[in-house]
Amino acid sequence: MPANKKYLSSPGQRFLKITAGFVGGYFVMLSLHLLLTRIFRQEHVVITAFITGYILWAVLLLLAFLSKSGWKIWGVYLVLSGIFYGLFHLLNH
Repeated sequence: MPANKKYLSSPGQRFLKITAGFVGGYFVMLSLHLLLTRIFRQEHVVITAFITGYILWAVLLLLAFLSKSGWKIWGVYLVLSGIFYGLFHLLNH
């Protein structure tokens, strides 16, 4: 039995969710780990980022598909990336 059409996303929303999950989730993951290098020792963050980076990116990818709007999830991911990157620069000085 096929899926009910009212529960499916439009092609534009689907594209936004896919790109937000892949690209936006990757930017959030990178900026968070960059911030963590200022809080903890850089060697420890780099070592744990090999595992936690993939896990965080997969969770963010999943959250993008669970969201109602592709625009909202793009906004959330851009704001989170900006906050993490801004905090990195504030702690860098």
